[in-house]
Amino acid sequence: MREILGRRRRLRFRRGGRPARLDAALTCATAWRWPVLPGVGLAAAGGRGDRGRGCACPDPECAVPGAHPFDPGLLAATTDERMVRWWWTNRPAAPIVLATGGRAPCALSLPAVAGARALAELDRMGVRLGPVVATPTRWSLLVAPYTLERLGELLYAQDRVPSSLRFHSEGGYLVLPPSEAGTGQVRWERAPAADPSVPSGGSRSSSRGSRSPLRGSRSPLRGSRSSSRGEGSASGAAAPWLPDVGAVLEALVEASSSAPGGGSRLAY
Repeated sequence: MREILGRRRRLRFRRGGRPARLDAALTCATAWRWPVLPGVGLAAAGGRGDRGRGCACPDPECAVPGAHPFDPGLLAATTDERMVRWWWTNRPAAPIVLATGGRAPCALSLPAVAGARALAELDRMGVRLGPVVATPTRWSLLVAPYTLERLGELLYAQDRVPSSLRFHSEGGYLVLPPSEAGTGQVRWERAPAADPSVPSGGSRSSSRGSRSPLRGSRSPLRGSRSSSRGEGSASGAAAPWLPDVGAVLEALVEASSSAPGGGSRLAY
């Protein structure tokens, strides 16, 4: 029995390093100052031989299995290294949940198919994007923090907004790589990249209204596309660059309304 337990313990860790999710959670919390907490995670569903995965929360009809806070709740999100270490040392497979808003990144998300079309169109338009989180069902574009008041003003100024858009700000949350949720693996479609105008160790994390060609903006971090193995950077790295929500929203609205025949490129 001791040999079996020892083998299980080794499988939870990278050779010569920390568990992948602990490493990524520490990067978010201590290097980037993004408040995180462990998500509820997944539990085996059904009987023997059933590979289905359900949410570990008590709700049998959970709409976002594994991909939400439960215990602790969202208000427990922190950048404290000791707390983050304790959480993921005890629950190394727990998803990494980012508490959006305040001083933390916010996000705009679309269904996966519409998200892929949006990124292709924004690349064509020369819009510089920040990190993009992808799941099999939804893609989220991270942006600099914004208030609900500012979001309301931005939406009011638009004639129409794609109905597939969701907004993640104060009081919201987002699951980060390399987590696993009920819909599948969470990965970086566009990995976080530091602002080249800020020296190493700088604190600026956004550039309001900035637009520049995206070419060359992808992170040199390993696993920038579809990798699920410890997408973290060295401690002390500059916080990732984040675009202003107004620039991204404006570009998405323009991309949505520019399809031939008056249709939407972001339909799904």
